[in-house]
Amino acid sequence: MPARWMGARLLNGSVALATLAGALVATATAHADTAGLRSVVLVGNSQSGTVSFLDAQTFAVLGTFDVIPDLQQRLAEMDLIQQAGYAAVKQQEGGDRFVDDVALSPDGRTLYVSRGNLDDTAAFDLTSHQELWHTRLAGFHADHAALSPDGTRWVVSATTANEAQVLDTATGAVVGSFPTGTYPHQNDFTPDGKYIYNSSIGVIMFPQALEWMKGSFQLTKVDARTLNVVQTWSFPHGIRPNVLAADGTTFYAQQSYFNGFIKYDLNSSKITATVPMPFSPAGHALSPDDYPKNSAHHGLALSGDQSRLCDVGTIDDYTALVDTANLATVGRVDYPVGSLPYWAVSAGPANRYCFVSLSQADQVSVVDYASGQELARVPVGVFPQRERAAQLAGDALTALSR
Repeated sequence: MPARWMGARLLNGSVALATLAGALVATATAHADTAGLRSVVLVGNSQSGTVSFLDAQTFAVLGTFDVIPDLQQRLAEMDLIQQAGYAAVKQQEGGDRFVDDVALSPDGRTLYVSRGNLDDTAAFDLTSHQELWHTRLAGFHADHAALSPDGTRWVVSATTANEAQVLDTATGAVVGSFPTGTYPHQNDFTPDGKYIYNSSIGVIMFPQALEWMKGSFQLTKVDARTLNVVQTWSFPHGIRPNVLAADGTTFYAQQSYFNGFIKYDLNSSKITATVPMPFSPAGHALSPDDYPKNSAHHGLALSGDQSRLCDVGTIDDYTALVDTANLATVGRVDYPVGSLPYWAVSAGPANRYCFVSLSQADQVSVVDYASGQELARVPVGVFPQRERAAQLAGDALTALSR
């Protein structure tokens, strides 16, 4: 800024000076609030029991963290019934699935993990590598989870118990629960933290011919403060990955056995569009009962500007980008047969990228929403599954294993 320009403005009075000073203080405060935090994507490597940390802008692997250092202790803690449940879930999953969902605390230093067939959830201090607590859940499987925006509550689906349990992140104590549909799955807080949405998938062990026996396929809206159910919606099939648009009304969801997704209006409680996606030859050759956990497509995300959906074709080995205005496919990335793309999350500047886990390939694919092109394919741990966008503290970054 030229000195004569600034001098002329200051001569006009102290009001301008005060305004300028106030603006500088506000800017400095805002920068201080985010100082040292780095945008990352957490990748839960389900089978290896680790979490990979990817830089959300460069896609580089910044490091990994072991989330089952207490594995032998946890196995020893199980009684005979719990051991039987562990073995049954392991067989159903096709092996151990130690990491189901992950999140980072707002300060970027504490990692929360729901630990699949260990049927518990745990918290770790990233800087010291210490486990802060672990808590066993009801039933036999810890599923999808969500962290409240203020970082004080951690909601985990206790799948076989047909409820979601709410934990105090400071202590790991279960402070409440709420009823769900059959086999609760995904959990999401609204950005303001007022509500929790939980969706259920039904009993996935039954074949498609017995879908009527799978239970209730339900979306449940819960008051996050009281844990009272506010509203429920019933769906004709299990609700797989889903995303609620910024308008709070438009709900996109994949459903069990369906090769595509639906658009649903929460106000009218109606499906407003059903969008079938093309089968790949390998996907078309599969029987529905051979779909992984009843899912044809499993992975759904929205771009930051809400203009495009990232739809993951699990049995079809592709990621499709769909225009939300007309639901037309505008881009597609194909993967080698058997890659098993299995989850999607938006991250990067203005959520401009879609990160897709390729579970059988032990990789993450990064797709650009604007161009529809794959920008990178990043090696991670064994069987990457759930991914979450987060902010990582600088001292936590330096403590990661490399």
